[in-house]
Amino acid sequence: MTATVQGAGCPVPHRETERILLGHGSGGQLSAALLRDVIAPALASGAPGAIVDDAAVLEVPGMPDGGSPRPGGSLVFSTDAFVVNPREFPGGCIGDLAVNGTINDLAMMGGRPLALSLAYIIEEGLPVEELRRVSAAVGRAAATAGVPIVTGDTKVVGRGAADGIYLVTSGVGVTGAVRPSASRVQAGDAVLLSGPIAAHGMAVMSAREDFGFDAEILSDTAPLHRMVADLLAAAPATHTLRDPTRGGLASALNEIAETAGIGVDLDEAALPVAEPVRAACDLLGLDPMHVANEGICVAFVPAAQASAALAAMRARPEGVGAVAIGRAVADHPGRVTVRTLIGSQRIVDPLIGEQLPRIC
Repeated sequence: MTATVQGAGCPVPHRETERILLGHGSGGQLSAALLRDVIAPALASGAPGAIVDDAAVLEVPGMPDGGSPRPGGSLVFSTDAFVVNPREFPGGCIGDLAVNGTINDLAMMGGRPLALSLAYIIEEGLPVEELRRVSAAVGRAAATAGVPIVTGDTKVVGRGAADGIYLVTSGVGVTGAVRPSASRVQAGDAVLLSGPIAAHGMAVMSAREDFGFDAEILSDTAPLHRMVADLLAAAPATHTLRDPTRGGLASALNEIAETAGIGVDLDEAALPVAEPVRAACDLLGLDPMHVANEGICVAFVPAAQASAALAAMRARPEGVGAVAIGRAVADHPGRVTVRTLIGSQRIVDPLIGEQLPRIC
């Protein structure tokens, strides 16, 4: 049996007789095929949007509490696993990455994070001092974000059964009045980006391969929940939020376009890429739109509220570089295009294989 991923580019074969590839963890077309064709049907997942959105919104019925009725409400819930290599990189490590990544997934659904869980999977032989550093980074990140670690687990596996240490986090939060979702995008929405792209992926790659770039590139890992809260207060009609992690901005926008059945037109001149990051991508032949991020978000906001949304994002340190990069259109539904610096139009495909393995 062969299934294909329908997207802007050529179909990608996905045969049940094949084995898992690194590309299945890329966040791109192969990841989408694996989730859609193998995992989601077995788990009887809900609506298609649940595959694309960063977390799930759970309606909680009213429950008795000491004899007094408690009104029902909505929770937002997410889980993630972190397997980055190397575990420590310029600007962060696997510890703060795990905290920030899960907080951001909750925030992308309009959630106010309440608490996190953390599980360690540790390979026999890991230096205890490294475990101390990772744990300290977790603690600092949770304290900085104001979101506590309230429960967790620790497992140790034999040598060769893991790569040093893996972290698995889950987070729970409460929803507000605005509930962004990939399915809510409308033609005419402005596409806003909270900061420069590709810093995280290139920081990890430079640490992994010791390329010795002229300028140090730092990961952008950061919690975004406070900035998102300000954004939603300023632009309450915001339709969609997404943090473009694995697969980069290109994959995130393609998934949103396909889910919402709209097109996305981008302006290449407006895409923010720090010069050292751009130079590193050029050197390695990488498209910055395919490189992972860990501290930015993309927002689809009605055009009338775009200026207010940008002002709210720019008022926070994590959003000071926020810009408008394009718009949602009724034309070419499910496809993302970009107007290049020379004035031509090209299709922006999602990531197909594994560009930078073990990135988050």
